[in-house]
Amino acid sequence: MPQKPRSNSSDVVAPALAGGRFPIPQPAEPPRVLKGLGVSAGIVIGRAIVLDSGLGKVHRRVITPEHVKVELMKFDQALKSSIEELAAFQKQAAREMGDETAKIFAVHQGMLRDKSLVGPIRRMIESETVTAEYAVYHTFSEIASKFRKIPDSAFTTKVNDIDDLSIRLLRHLIGDSVMRVKSAGENTVIVARDLTPSQAAGFDRRKIAAFATDLGGRTSHTAIVARALGMPAVVGCQSVTEACTDGSVVILDGERGVVIVSPDSEQLEQYRGYIEQARVYSLSISELSHRPSVTVDGAKIEILGNIEFPDEVRAVNEVGGEGIGLYRTEFLYLTSDHEPTEREQFQAYRRCVELLGGKPLTIRTLDLGADKLTQSREEIPERNPFLGLRSIRYCLKRQPMFKTQLRAILRASALGPVKVMFPLVTSTAEFRQAKYLVNDVMEDLEEEAIPFDRSVKVGMMVEVPSAALMADTFAQEADFFSIGTNDLVQYTLAVDRTNERVAGYYNPAHPAVVRLIRDTVRAARRRSIPVSCCGESASDPEYALLLLGLGLRTLSMTSSAIPPLKRLIGSVSISQCERIARKVISLDSDVQVSAYLRDCARKIVPEAFDDRSDD
Repeated sequence: MPQKPRSNSSDVVAPALAGGRFPIPQPAEPPRVLKGLGVSAGIVIGRAIVLDSGLGKVHRRVITPEHVKVELMKFDQALKSSIEELAAFQKQAAREMGDETAKIFAVHQGMLRDKSLVGPIRRMIESETVTAEYAVYHTFSEIASKFRKIPDSAFTTKVNDIDDLSIRLLRHLIGDSVMRVKSAGENTVIVARDLTPSQAAGFDRRKIAAFATDLGGRTSHTAIVARALGMPAVVGCQSVTEACTDGSVVILDGERGVVIVSPDSEQLEQYRGYIEQARVYSLSISELSHRPSVTVDGAKIEILGNIEFPDEVRAVNEVGGEGIGLYRTEFLYLTSDHEPTEREQFQAYRRCVELLGGKPLTIRTLDLGADKLTQSREEIPERNPFLGLRSIRYCLKRQPMFKTQLRAILRASALGPVKVMFPLVTSTAEFRQAKYLVNDVMEDLEEEAIPFDRSVKVGMMVEVPSAALMADTFAQEADFFSIGTNDLVQYTLAVDRTNERVAGYYNPAHPAVVRLIRDTVRAARRRSIPVSCCGESASDPEYALLLLGLGLRTLSMTSSAIPPLKRLIGSVSISQCERIARKVISLDSDVQVSAYLRDCARKIVPEAFDDRSDD
């Protein structure tokens, strides 16, 4: 069931220019409307910066005639920088290896000055109005291909020279793209083939207002970072990099999953109206922030926050969150150029505890791997990283790293209420080994007279079918459960949650997923251990009705989702939710479940659904 994020004052960005108006020239081409996956709520009207993602395949991207001169200047500067770089290498090689060896760099300089080689690149930029990056990539690829077809080794050895020059030029051109992001103006929309979580986390929020990508899924960790930052985002657009050029006016709707390139005046006025509607709705629910989260029949529902960075605790506190149900600690690694030390990790955890002021903090141990650890870091990349060495498996294979994190967490437990949670547990052997390491670290801290909470609670994520099916057994070992719907859906339905091609199959409303959640909650209740849901589905008002009906009384979510969910909780009774859950369990189709839950939610909180299409 697609989630429908709600707008709030932190993620709706009005046009940056005076009066909330862009002086839009009449577009040379008609507007292009691209459909993707809305993964972070909010509407932005801004101007695009288009990034090439790396030095592999460069995709064809057309530019406007007005930008041809800019691309030619970029190419000329990259050519100049490359020649200067090669000249420096030639001097260094001559000193260290002799003039004969250094000649190779002189040859490369000569090739870059050869009009028969670089001339076609300039002509392609001018005649086909494409980016300099694509013109370089295409032209050099064509030349290399021709050389490869000639059997004479004198020609085939030239392929390496061509490839080296292509990479050198592209590095300077794409490096220029990185500098453009740093020098971006306010209300910029980043458009890219794909983005990593660390790239998204590194954007300057004072300038970068939103992003759109060709690739990506609804629960990818880049999407999670966008929600954490309150940055509107649409992923899985497939061709947004081809549709945009630098400076294009773009409307990005993170709720509907729509990107409009070169919008006309009617579309601009329409979306300015949506921005105002969202602002009014945000004001109407802000008063709910610090009201108790109680159903109409008196059931207390605990609402916690999900965070990636310590300072996000402030946002959770501001909207009335009762603690942190999920601290994704892997972002300490993903946003750093080195493995965080024990001291660095302890400082982050201490910061969270201090900001919470006595509220509970659940720290999930490193969930590295799959889309959260680039395979380029591995000596031998895994063929299928989602089924490979990730999460708790990764930590158990790298015990020194794991124990460093456990030491930092346990030290923080001396400062306030902290829980430890292990991700992606699939067997009791894994959980027992991880608990053994916790006890081992405790003994070390005791010997060193370092304070910690000896009674710290140790729990686990339930996010694979094996854990859900064995929930009764795990409930005898764990102090608490937290159901992670993101991965539970992925592994139950065999759907890569970061793959836009199969996004339609990723649905937490699938009857198989619903039954696994029901059975997990029942097992936790039988063994009298707490159980919560911290997956992205917990923030969806429609799905939250089902979760409450299945017996969950603790939900954890992004801070921006807390006020709307409080409104829902204050408008419904547990008996209503239980009737909804019984009906859902009787259905055998995810389409039926999604439609039924959407209908129920609309009747309970109709004001939470705007008049835009939900297709």
